[in-house]
Amino acid sequence: MRRRFVIEAVMVATYGQLLVPSQPVDFVVPYSTILELYEMLESSEPVMDSAEDDAHVKGKIKELIAFFEDPLNRKKIERALQVPWRESSPLILNELIQFTVIHAVDNAQYGEFFDPIETEVLLTALKLNIPVLSDQFEFQDRLVEGEVPVQVYDIEDYDFAVEEGLTAAEWESIRDI
Repeated sequence: MRRRFVIEAVMVATYGQLLVPSQPVDFVVPYSTILELYEMLESSEPVMDSAEDDAHVKGKIKELIAFFEDPLNRKKIERALQVPWRESSPLILNELIQFTVIHAVDNAQYGEFFDPIETEVLLTALKLNIPVLSDQFEFQDRLVEGEVPVQVYDIEDYDFAVEEGLTAAEWESIRDI
């Protein structure tokens, strides 16, 4: 069974270890985070602190954009974009990794605490009842402070999340306590 996680597209490009899971993974990516990849590539602002790391990550961003622009993948994404909250058919990267692009819509429900991208990530997690993978401690803290009922794993805990993370049913039972 594939473990599913909501994640921003740039994190997949930034953290190479995400692409070598021990078990099959489905990364659910809000479409707006794919658009962010183009913005990051065109921006003069560095993505990473060191010039070498920045060049490497921008190369990975280009590879990820090329993957999403592949004609078959592009067609699957375009179908999903026709209806709010529709998921694309799986975009297969390899035997262990697939992506699902979702046409998430920010409804401003959490607009006071989160920016539009963060809102789409957490609403996707709520709607699909799957955990979020994030490297942003402030975002994770705001989820806890705002008592948002989503499960979140830090990127550093990715291996644990894939191998031993809570199932949706286990998370529901804890959340209801």
